[in-house]
Amino acid sequence: MRQAGVPHPRLPLPPAGQGDDLGAFRHWLEAAIPLVPQLGIQNMAWQDEALVWSLSLAPNLNDKGTGFGGSLAAQTTLIGWCWVTLWLRTQGRDRDVVVAEATQRYKAPVTGDYRLVCRPDASSGPQALAERLASRGKGRIVLGQELYCGDTLCLTARGDYAVLP
Repeated sequence: MRQAGVPHPRLPLPPAGQGDDLGAFRHWLEAAIPLVPQLGIQNMAWQDEALVWSLSLAPNLNDKGTGFGGSLAAQTTLIGWCWVTLWLRTQGRDRDVVVAEATQRYKAPVTGDYRLVCRPDASSGPQALAERLASRGKGRIVLGQELYCGDTLCLTARGDYAVLP
């Protein structure tokens, strides 16, 4: 069982030039962050530069029978953290990532299973982050998240993630 103040062991970096096995990453994530198994993540996949999760509504219900805003906010923050962490790992960097700022805008109720899409807010974001890491040893990137229930956009979010030295 995890204890406060005790870091979880890091996942070894993937072989140079390869990305992570998302199944192994998810298994590590579920051990590293005890809340993760309760979030209803069914699948993780890359689609171009976007990290996409499929999620179950059942563990994220509110008293009205729709998606609980707190769960959805946690998921948008976490998928952004995962995007940055996985991107760093493809660069051969094992670094700490924290969210510096996050916002959510709820547009429609989540009434069924849903998907969450996370991508850089600007197409130049990953390159700019790589340059800042090379020159200063730390950097930031802004990511956008969109939550869809079927074809309905239910939530948009933005997160500013910092990569620590």
